[in-house]
Amino acid sequence: MKALHFGAGNIGRGFIGLLLSQAGYEVIFSDVNDVLVEQLQERKSYTVRLANEAQETYTVAGVTAINGKNLEAVAEAVAEADLVTTAVGVNILKHIAGGIAKGIELRIARGAKPLHIIACENAIGGSTQLKEHVYALLSEELRTKADAAVAFPDAAVDRIVPIQHNEDPLEVTVEPFYEWVVDESQMLEGFTRIAGVHYVKTLEPYIERKLFTVNTGHCSAAYLGYLQGYATIQEAMALPQIASLVKHVMHETGSILIKKHDFELAQHEIYIDKILQRFTNPYLIDDVARVGRSPIRKLSVNDRLVRPALQGYDLGMTPTYLAMVMAAAFLFQDAADPEAVQIQADLQELGLAQTITKYTTIGEEHPIHQLILTHYEQFKQTVSS
Repeated sequence: MKALHFGAGNIGRGFIGLLLSQAGYEVIFSDVNDVLVEQLQERKSYTVRLANEAQETYTVAGVTAINGKNLEAVAEAVAEADLVTTAVGVNILKHIAGGIAKGIELRIARGAKPLHIIACENAIGGSTQLKEHVYALLSEELRTKADAAVAFPDAAVDRIVPIQHNEDPLEVTVEPFYEWVVDESQMLEGFTRIAGVHYVKTLEPYIERKLFTVNTGHCSAAYLGYLQGYATIQEAMALPQIASLVKHVMHETGSILIKKHDFELAQHEIYIDKILQRFTNPYLIDDVARVGRSPIRKLSVNDRLVRPALQGYDLGMTPTYLAMVMAAAFLFQDAADPEAVQIQADLQELGLAQTITKYTTIGEEHPIHQLILTHYEQFKQTVSS
């Protein structure tokens, strides 16, 4: 079995590529990084190391790569694949849609067997978004044929993969924990199950649990840690004040999840504790800059901060701690992060109130907007004093 995976970065190699290889797939990576592609073509294997006391290692063998800039090669790989996955970042999905569309056209012309395309991104409805980009490039006739032969099941993925500092550029260090959940209601009949993947009939509760707990908690630790001058998540979480605030944020989102999805309170408390343990893993060094990067995306209406805050407000709650983290996100500065630079430029040009609305869509008349303003001013006084 052949799996084509878009994105040979740390998540692609250390999570999706590893699981697919262990499930018996021959993994072909597609990436636009020439050096990375050449190394994978040459060596045909790489090492994944677990961030635990034993430092267990796994060799992922029998892999290769194609250059994502070669549209014909990408299309041919899609045409021949038994499975297609991605881990490129949700904003890059539109850039890989062309090769996938051409590959689907080739498959249909050749009468190839059904194909599943799974976007393993930190986003709600990642595969659905990819399908929209791909279908925009297909004729109406091809779309109709693709509906019967190609499925784009949405997924939720979870594994912390920090910035790497390995001598071997292909080696990846990852946390031991992982979760890959796929919506089987969106899959074609008779699909082949992937070992290590959890299939569910309704994905939203799982993807929101992950997004509102892991992603929300992680970025909370990053933005609050940044304000205190910490370089890593582990350093930030070692400060009881920050650890307590992060836990408050996760309990706030937990109340939303329990009310909306009927999660059992005791079980969700266990889940929160497990996530907090992952953030303090002493064998994993995760930079605040990495976790906090792309604040524009993290502050968008359907992401980890604004989405639960608005849902909580609609459920009659006051999302105090989520508003606090949003305020901290607007104070996050990193000259190497274009999104952080853009937010700081808008704060100077537009002022705080308009900048909040620009990125969160929350109007000035909304109570959450006022909460963000209040926390921002409090943080500013603390930082400047």
